Amino acid sequence: MFKKLDKLIVKAFIGPFVATFFITLLVLVMQFFWLYIDDFVGKGLSTGIILEFIWYQSAVLIPLALPLAVLLSSLMTFGNLGESFELVAIKAAGISLLRFMRPLFIVTTGICGVAFLFSNYIIPVANLRSRTLLTDIVYAKPAFDLKEGVFYDKLNGFAIKIGKKEEDSIIHNIIIYEQSNDLQDNFIVAKDGIMRVKKNKR
Repeated sequence: MFKKLDKLIVKAFIGPFVATFFITLLVLVMQFFWLYIDDFVGKGLSTGIILEFIWYQSAVLIPLALPLAVLLSSLMTFGNLGESFELVAIKAAGISLLRFMRPLFIVTTGICGVAFLFSNYIIPVANLRSRTLLTDIVYAKPAFDLKEGVFYDKLNGFAIKIGKKEEDSIIHNIIIYEQSNDLQDNFIVAKDGIMRVKKNKR
């Protein structure tokens, strides 16, 4: 049965939990975007597509944000209760540590259940949609995946290195290395080129 003490501790926990959860999620999304910022900014992608991609990625990152939010908000809750001497009053009333931590155990168990269901049913869908969206962007802009000055080896039998790319289809200073030939190393070097997707989506 929930008593006044339980309500006090849960109320003290909920506020910091919501705040730390959204801050942690924002940090994780920004960390993800830090890796792909060069590919998204200035490539002619609409704001709607970028926001949709952020939405799906934030759904994938929620299970990572929840444990951090629980940890930080628990520290803040008991820190605030200790600072205002409420923990001293609770201990002076003869209530044990495990007893006044019980409501948080119940709340965090509920959060664990929600995180499990979220990971089981929503994350696979969000992952699929974000990958599909990324694939559509690559089909629309074939050089989207290529990084300037870095070998790209996701094309079977070839590794490609480019010096510069424009509009995600025009590429400059190209080196193509054929990996399928074991007898000799074949290189193709070109000053400029255009990447296009064939009818068979290759």
